[in-house]
Amino acid sequence: MQTILLATRNRKKLAELQDLLSGTTAACRFVTIDDVAVRVPEVEEDGATFVENARKKALVLAAASGLLTLADDSGLSVDALAGAPGVRSARFGGEPCDDARNNALLLARMEGVRERGAQFHCVLALADPAGRCETVAGICRGTLLESRCGAEGFGYDPLFVPEGYRESFAVLGAAHKQCISHRAVALRKALDLWLRDGRFCFAGDCG
Repeated sequence: MQTILLATRNRKKLAELQDLLSGTTAACRFVTIDDVAVRVPEVEEDGATFVENARKKALVLAAASGLLTLADDSGLSVDALAGAPGVRSARFGGEPCDDARNNALLLARMEGVRERGAQFHCVLALADPAGRCETVAGICRGTLLESRCGAEGFGYDPLFVPEGYRESFAVLGAAHKQCISHRAVALRKALDLWLRDGRFCFAGDCG
């Protein structure tokens, strides 16, 4: 059975990825950074784009673990803030990462702003120990509320209402979010591109 390393220690993001992958025909075993026998380095997410960060995480962890690695970088871009918080979404309110502090700062920055358009981005990168890497991207467009609403999800879910809906991701819940989210869009592209006969492979190798 093929083993795929999911390059995250974020338990909520991990659970979301595993749920999204559970309905596939993949004959794979997915493991986390904490499951691998070798020590893998912490990867500083210092790229200027989601693509740079996803590629860096996938390549570094694939080389360190010796496993085919699937990495994700995602975040929220707000129109009125010139794309911020962007790649700094998880650390928007400072270190250590804290969802409540991030949401509070975003609400403060958006106080009195009428144009509340925003979009979630997700880039998935697949890398192998030899240094090959491919990426796919997903976007979910929506608007920001003026106060938090809902208790499910994580990150900016209590503030984000996806296009075509009236409720936040935190109200819609995990099952609904997994059908329409930026990560779901990216993963559907990834499975279409990289999954063949139950195994993950690069597009050029899938034949």
